[in-house]
Amino acid sequence: MALSNRAYNEKLIHHSDRGSQYCSEIYTKLLKDNNIAISTTQNGNPKDNAVAERVNGIIKGEFDLNYSSLGYKKTKEKIRRSIKLYNEIRPHDSCDRLTPEQAHLKSGILTKRWKNYYTNKKEQQVPV
Repeated sequence: MALSNRAYNEKLIHHSDRGSQYCSEIYTKLLKDNNIAISTTQNGNPKDNAVAERVNGIIKGEFDLNYSSLGYKKTKEKIRRSIKLYNEIRPHDSCDRLTPEQAHLKSGILTKRWKNYYTNKKEQQVPV
């Protein structure tokens, strides 16, 4: 469904944690047949994919998508609205209190504004 709904021809990368469903011959053939680059974690450990796991957790938790009995169409729309809210409306500490969309449009350095318990507690900066 995602492939048939694509509205642009940008290159795609499919990243997974080496789950058996993502490593199957049928699935990898589908990706290759559609010129989608395959990327996987080193050893199948979800902790190697922390950023994606975190985003999925936020979307499921904050937007109440963990357990849904709304049916396919309503769930699909709820997911679409949640992703739009996450990317275009909700400010993020990791993006200097900007939305991800605003951060991508900005040039320069963004200040990370979250607590860091492992290194110096000063604000960190990341190039955009």
